Amino acid sequence: MRKIIAMAALPLMFASTAAMAQDEDTEEATGAWEVDGEIGVNSDYRFRGISLSDKDPEVTAELSVSHESGLYAGVWASNVALEDGADDLELDLYAGYAADVGAISIDVGAVYYLYPDFSDYNYVELLGSIGTAVGPGTVTLGVAYAPSQENLGDEDNTYVYISGEMPIGDSPISVHGTFGIEDGAFADNKKDWLIGASYDLGSGFTATLDYVDTAHSFTSLGDATVVAGLSFAF
Repeated sequence: MRKIIAMAALPLMFASTAAMAQDEDTEEATGAWEVDGEIGVNSDYRFRGISLSDKDPEVTAELSVSHESGLYAGVWASNVALEDGADDLELDLYAGYAADVGAISIDVGAVYYLYPDFSDYNYVELLGSIGTAVGPGTVTLGVAYAPSQENLGDEDNTYVYISGEMPIGDSPISVHGTFGIEDGAFADNKKDWLIGASYDLGSGFTATLDYVDTAHSFTSLGDATVVAGLSFAF
């Protein structure tokens, strides 16, 4: 989920239930509910341009459940380095609602970022996005807002982003990009961007290669880098 905005995101990128129309045979086979999972490995864990793994490799796992009504929920897990580069676990518990309204796709929800060994870092964030098709591709405008809470020093935080994806003809390759601006508890008018490509290897496997960079970052963990990844969806 975090992948959209860690692709960005994550994005988190977030769990999308946009394709809800199914033929009768598929409906009979799957019913109103759908369960999806994904595991992956990346050369770095970049979230909104900042490395949360101390520039070390990242391993992720996600399990989500969605209903034909548009409701969804899930959990996303990753290794993370919070203090002195020590390895820890991050769990993102999320839920929301996604639907199509004419040519517009909407998605609203919330995520609880949970760090079992460092509970002082736990916080809640609200998410919302709208997207539409542009030719064979898609464009999405979104916002992530963390209300003022104790673990954020009684400050709030806002992240606004625009992202897009475009397939390359009939090939298994697509290109994608994200540009975001963050201000508040985590950053002071920080800008980050990502541009990359994905390759559908078939059988649920996808390879990605992304260039990630930030401006006005307060740490070297936001230096420009290339992130390679491999995921398996089931």
